[in-house]
Amino acid sequence: MVYVKRTGRPGIAAARQDGLGRTGSVVKEGRLMMRVVLVLIISVWTGFVAAGPATAEPVFPPGLRVGLEPPVDALVSKRFPGFEDIDRKVAITILDLPGAAYPDLEAAAFGKNQSGLLDIKRETFPFDNGMGFLITGRTEQNGVRLNKWFLLTTTTVGSRVGNLTTLVSVEVPDSAAAIYTDAVVRKALKTVAFRPPPLDEQLALLPFKLEEMAGFRVMQVMPGSGVILTDGPGNNINDQPYMIVGVGRGGPGAIADRGRFARDLLTSSPIRDLSVQLSEPMRITGAPGYEIRATATSLSGEPLSIVQWVRFGGGGFMRIVAVARTAVWNDQFTRFRAVRDGIDIK
Repeated sequence: MVYVKRTGRPGIAAARQDGLGRTGSVVKEGRLMMRVVLVLIISVWTGFVAAGPATAEPVFPPGLRVGLEPPVDALVSKRFPGFEDIDRKVAITILDLPGAAYPDLEAAAFGKNQSGLLDIKRETFPFDNGMGFLITGRTEQNGVRLNKWFLLTTTTVGSRVGNLTTLVSVEVPDSAAAIYTDAVVRKALKTVAFRPPPLDEQLALLPFKLEEMAGFRVMQVMPGSGVILTDGPGNNINDQPYMIVGVGRGGPGAIADRGRFARDLLTSSPIRDLSVQLSEPMRITGAPGYEIRATATSLSGEPLSIVQWVRFGGGGFMRIVAVARTAVWNDQFTRFRAVRDGIDIK
């Protein structure tokens, strides 16, 4: 707002005294001039606003709930979750972890043993979307001196992005320290932002595709390794049918050991009152596999039925576990099998 002081207006007073009868015209000219000046001021100010830098937006690497505005020439990495400036050997690594991981990471951050990190400094670090701890220090790897920053934070209760702990690690060699300065790195960390799980992106990162969902919905994706499907209004899998599809490396060395391997997988699950009813080898979409059917008890005491399919091949295995209340098992089993047969290895 521009305020114009209207006292002592000498131009108009002089016009009144000159006896030429031009007072009205001078007043009109003065008002016109003032309007012109105001228009110019507004035009210049609008020009400054329009010409100002565009507001940057956080960049989220594929599948991650965590992103930031990458500094300088850092781009989304194709080798790890985060960003990197390949030419300057700068790396920004982002760990997207469950909320339960926070206590252990916090204990490690404040532990005495920091794996060769020197000149350690710890501080609370407020950023645009929360509060965290920032740990800084220096180290040396293979003769290269590195400057490091670690931002540890977790989302608050009630946040739209719940159950999240993140550790953002920045690594800058001395050769790039004049460009990626402490101020530049801190500015980037200030922009750390969160988003709800990008399920489509996460599913695209899995080593398999779900061609048939049979009415189930994706509840959670474990990036790179597996997915949980369920059928119900909420995410409490103790109250509704669910499936877990995951992959693992290794497996039994001999065909004769596949049955024992499959049973060990199932008995290691946190299931109450497990009782195996059937255990036999089978073919699963053309590949060697093993099926186990069993019964168990839910946390509320209801009888459950379970099937586990393990598919072997290629130096690894796929494990599919499906669980439902025994009272609705027959209908659910048909759907479980449809999902199983619709899984396509990428």
